[in-house]
Amino acid sequence: MKQCYSVGKKDKLLPFLFDVLSVKEGWSKKRVKQRLQNASVFVNSEVQTKHDFVIFEGDKVHIGALQHTKQAHTQQKSLEIIYQDADLIAINKPAGLLSVGTNKENKNHALALLRTQLSRRKNSVKLWPVHRLDRDTSGILLFATSKEMREAVMNTWIDTEKVYLAIVEGIPKIEADTITQPLLLDEKEYRMHVGSHKDAKSAITHYMVKKFGQTRAFLEVRIETGRQHQIRAHMAWLGHAVVGDIRYGKKTNNTRMGLHAMRLKFLHPVHKKQIHLEVDAPEDFHALLT
Repeated sequence: MKQCYSVGKKDKLLPFLFDVLSVKEGWSKKRVKQRLQNASVFVNSEVQTKHDFVIFEGDKVHIGALQHTKQAHTQQKSLEIIYQDADLIAINKPAGLLSVGTNKENKNHALALLRTQLSRRKNSVKLWPVHRLDRDTSGILLFATSKEMREAVMNTWIDTEKVYLAIVEGIPKIEADTITQPLLLDEKEYRMHVGSHKDAKSAITHYMVKKFGQTRAFLEVRIETGRQHQIRAHMAWLGHAVVGDIRYGKKTNNTRMGLHAMRLKFLHPVHKKQIHLEVDAPEDFHALLT
């Protein structure tokens, strides 16, 4: 699990890290510097490696997994790994990045970038996506290190706890409710149609309003099923499209869509233990409420 700290006052990054990691957590200063030099420190979800980088009150500093030095310096931006063992790897996918490439030539997607990030000269890493997130959705994305492990996780996927954060247009009249409208994928338009149809699949979405803005609402959303575009289609059907969702809502000037995969809780097929992953949405997501 990554560690996250809130900045209380203006400071420089390395002294701040010494304070929260060396003084309070007992880390050696050498270990702290190693994390910083190897692109494992994130300020507001952006990798930072400069010891004198200025941070301000309210900034969020995340400590991610240790990365290989040579790779971290040659790669423009590393993906934030929030969980890793021999069988499964989870990242905090940024908004705007595809989960998986649509063709062999496209290498700018999470799967390809993570393979490159983890591979060494004599050891090429293979990964299989357990699930996918839409390009403009940020948050937890899970990969398996073998086809067999992917299938093992998918076999119990219906029991996996999947919780999202969403910012929607308007204020829902009912603050907590469940949407059970079935969904049908239109292959030509690449969008979900909501409502009864002989080929539609069941879809269950629970939502709860957490905060109110003047014209928008901040929701916590839990899905029992995992249909494509499920939250986006269901919220649009309710009359409260996800902010920034051009396909189901309206065009806006926002730089991202208001959807973030916050929590994933599932049974590890090998260890038989509950894996609980959680990562808060970045600042640009929270800014959408206002």
